[in-house]
Amino acid sequence: MKFVPTAIPDVVRVEPTVFGDARGFFAETWEARKFAEAGLDVRFVQDNHSRSAKGVLRGLHYQLAQPQGKLVRVVVGEVYDVAVDLRRSSPTFGRWVAERLSADNHRMLWIPPGFAHGFLVTSEYADFVYKCTDFYHPASERSLLWNDEALGIEWPLEPGRPPSLSAKDAAGSPLATAETFA
Repeated sequence: MKFVPTAIPDVVRVEPTVFGDARGFFAETWEARKFAEAGLDVRFVQDNHSRSAKGVLRGLHYQLAQPQGKLVRVVVGEVYDVAVDLRRSSPTFGRWVAERLSADNHRMLWIPPGFAHGFLVTSEYADFVYKCTDFYHPASERSLLWNDEALGIEWPLEPGRPPSLSAKDAAGSPLATAETFA
């Protein structure tokens, strides 16, 4: 496994070794010792799986009371995955990083607690799976506005085709008024 820091070093791209032949492939996607050796000594308590159609944008989500670290990956299709630093004490507060995650490239992204997270489906549909370091806590869930000009996220939208959003995500808070972390 290869661990590659992004432009925000706490967000790490994980590239598993993939063994493949004419029959298919094998890849180890989680091994606690390897992650700990890479400085990611985390404990996961919940796994999630979502399927979304092309053009669906989910996020940018975070939880205040029980912030979740997430190890995210795509098992079918492709997404443009985004993490936004919401830790006010961080030198990268308000900055974002993005990675294309797909079933073909097998890449994963480690997003630590204190970040908002979201993704845009760029294939016909995508199956998105992720491990969480804390349990879902609906009362403290928040949504950061996906198209906040202060963030300037460069979503790869098709010209003339707005993303498909939930009502909650369409009404997200801009960074200037969002509840954030210390």
